[in-house]
Amino acid sequence: MGKLNSWINERMSVNRVVEDHLTKYYAPKNFNFFYFFGSLAMLVLVNQIVTGIWLTMSYEPSAAGAFASIEYIMRDVEYGWLLRYMHSTGASAFFAVIYLHMLRGIMYGSYQKPRELIWLFGMTIYLVLMGEAFMGYLLPWGQMSYWGAQVIISLFGAIPFIGPDLAQWVRGDYLISGITLNRFFALHVIALPIVLLGLVVLHIIALHEVGSNNPDGIDIKKHKDENGKPLDGIAFHPYYTVKDIVGVVVFLFVFCVVVFFFPEMGGFFLEHPNFEVANQLKTPDHIAPVWYFTPFYAILRAVPAIGGSAFPGVLAMGAAIAVLFVLPWLDRSPVRSIRYKGWMSKVALVVFCISFVILGILGAIPGTDFRTLLSQICTVLYFAFFLLMPFYTRMEKTKPVPERVTG
Repeated sequence: MGKLNSWINERMSVNRVVEDHLTKYYAPKNFNFFYFFGSLAMLVLVNQIVTGIWLTMSYEPSAAGAFASIEYIMRDVEYGWLLRYMHSTGASAFFAVIYLHMLRGIMYGSYQKPRELIWLFGMTIYLVLMGEAFMGYLLPWGQMSYWGAQVIISLFGAIPFIGPDLAQWVRGDYLISGITLNRFFALHVIALPIVLLGLVVLHIIALHEVGSNNPDGIDIKKHKDENGKPLDGIAFHPYYTVKDIVGVVVFLFVFCVVVFFFPEMGGFFLEHPNFEVANQLKTPDHIAPVWYFTPFYAILRAVPAIGGSAFPGVLAMGAAIAVLFVLPWLDRSPVRSIRYKGWMSKVALVVFCISFVILGILGAIPGTDFRTLLSQICTVLYFAFFLLMPFYTRMEKTKPVPERVTG
């Protein structure tokens, strides 16, 4: 084994890679609960890839056979029901973990200099993940899959001048058909996963180049011992790999409870209309996207149409995602962590989180006049968090940041 290891390292430098990213990568010693979600995102990504590969072995990407192949997987393929539920629950778990991972980044200023590139890679991962989820949403070819995709693709048609042609290009046909299903299958199974894996690698490389942030927002590289090791850092392996195992065990316990007892989660993970085959002549009573898209769907519905055009709503929905990319340049605070920021930043973050959750709830239920008004208020609060950030982060009084991490 020693000779084999030497032979491989002469050609690939595996030991150096392991040292750079695990055994000799020093992370701050004060990581807390919120730092579980990066490793959990990796776990869910592996789950989605593995279960996805197995599902494609029995799936038929055609309008005539897609729904029947799903039924075949659920009823006749050995443990096919388990693979399908692991994949569908995994999609929701992926977004839950990613949202908490993003919240941690916002709380502790992980997007500030010199970590802007890490944040940009992370946000691009989020954007690709949304595309991946949307493409996969059509594949079961159920009622909600079909009509949900119909609504989302029609939004492209609201774009002035190029909208109708763009919507037709996305569909590959005049209506959603087997051609649309085929191209969405190709993008979901091959193209977007390749892009996603590449972005994850770049995200990790960028992170390890500048080092991990921590709840205090302190650069641990400033204080090193005589051997060049950070005084406030510990080797990622074995310390944080062992710690992450605890988070993985708890996560898998919750994940298995959902998979085995509540895989549909009352219609939030798998909608009830999606257990009916797609019917172009029958529209579901209420069309809504999966829960992880509902905040942006609520923003879309909150903006009134102008001249019968939904373009203002589409623009607001796109801006709600785009504004996240410029977050590193909106925060003018001299400190990173929410621990040492002023009261205005803390209030703004709480209001932002509450408004995002309310938007998510409103986007999942039918609209009324009151709900539309509430959506409009929450949309204003959502954008206010970002657009007013250059002002309140500069104006507020911050607390002194300690020289060393506080634990």
